[in-house]
Amino acid sequence: MIAIAEIEGIARAIYMRSIFNFEIRESISAIVIIVVAGIFPEETSGFVKTRVDWKETPEAHVFKADLPGMKKEEVKVEVEDDRVLLISGERNVEKEDKNDTWHRVERSSGKFSRRFRLPENVKMDQIKALMENGVLTVTVPKQEAKKPVVKAIEISG
Repeated sequence: MIAIAEIEGIARAIYMRSIFNFEIRESISAIVIIVVAGIFPEETSGFVKTRVDWKETPEAHVFKADLPGMKKEEVKVEVEDDRVLLISGERNVEKEDKNDTWHRVERSSGKFSRRFRLPENVKMDQIKALMENGVLTVTVPKQEAKKPVVKAIEISG
């Protein structure tokens, strides 16, 4: 079975060769999405794949997800199964007017879901989420590193 990384690599190589031909590039992108959706449907639910950055600072783990045009009411942030952060939501399809003629539909719609296993050093009860300008920021504070307790042992003799 071919892996998703192999598909991405092949698509990237073809894409780079056709970088100046917009129609070929767009067709390749559509084909790759269809193929990946058929092989890995759980990775391609609605949005092809919601982009999420995860960085670790000395104080917290910070997740940033690009969700342009979405409202906070359309997004859910949950913790499931002991330290699995779940970011999910749904972007609804724009209502069609029968008199409209669409020339291109590129924006994604449908459900999306991303899961991240959190490390053990987090404060699960202090997770915060903020939605601003189409970017969801989830901050997961870290516990302070436990300093080893050193006990001096008296040497007899």
